[in-house]
Amino acid sequence: MKLFYVTIIISTLIFFISCKNETTQKVTQKNISQKKETVLIPEKKIEKIVKASDSITSKNAIDFLIAYGEKHKANKVVFRTRLGNITIQLYDDTPLHRANFIFLTEIGYFSTTCFYRVVPNFIVQGGNSENPKTLRVRNKYQNYTIPQEFRKHRKHKYGALAAARDWENNISKKSTPFEFYIIQNKKGAHHLDDEHTVFGEIVSGFKVLEKIANLEAGGDEWPFEDVFINAEVIN
Repeated sequence: MKLFYVTIIISTLIFFISCKNETTQKVTQKNISQKKETVLIPEKKIEKIVKASDSITSKNAIDFLIAYGEKHKANKVVFRTRLGNITIQLYDDTPLHRANFIFLTEIGYFSTTCFYRVVPNFIVQGGNSENPKTLRVRNKYQNYTIPQEFRKHRKHKYGALAAARDWENNISKKSTPFEFYIIQNKKGAHHLDDEHTVFGEIVSGFKVLEKIANLEAGGDEWPFEDVFINAEVIN
């Protein structure tokens, strides 16, 4: 009889642990309550955001990104952080995601954000923050979405850059334009293939990726010491 009860208890624990792991292994965009204002970037760059001569909305996002991508051919971005630099190569065969990432970098959006989620042996996630300026930009562009651009040869390998998305009421698996994650598991995270669009990869800065992933974090997976991003398009 004792053995029966012990078996029941162990089975229950395994069930709850597996449920927790399944939740952790998803990548969603994060709703952040604005708790404090942290100055991340110079005011002159904020002015660039305010005065940007663009008109992207939730209604014209695809047309806007196609046109922007045709005019802006860059496909490399560097993230400068207190732990070092990470250089990202964006894929030309995911043109909407590439154009979006270049656009948000050029207007200074990513330089208002930080890496706000670290899950060792899985991912680091960025593109949001508690900074009111971050919310200001997101609201300005109406939280538009991007159609998925799945490619058979673009997998969630180590160092891959992919777009976060909502998992509820999103049958077409559209991406959020603002939040991204980088695969830190050296074996990859292939359960996410064909669930999220992979649109780039790290070409340098893997040691920085490891440093970020192994930062001490709270129960919400947010590092106790923020890792702010200063993003720049490079040749």
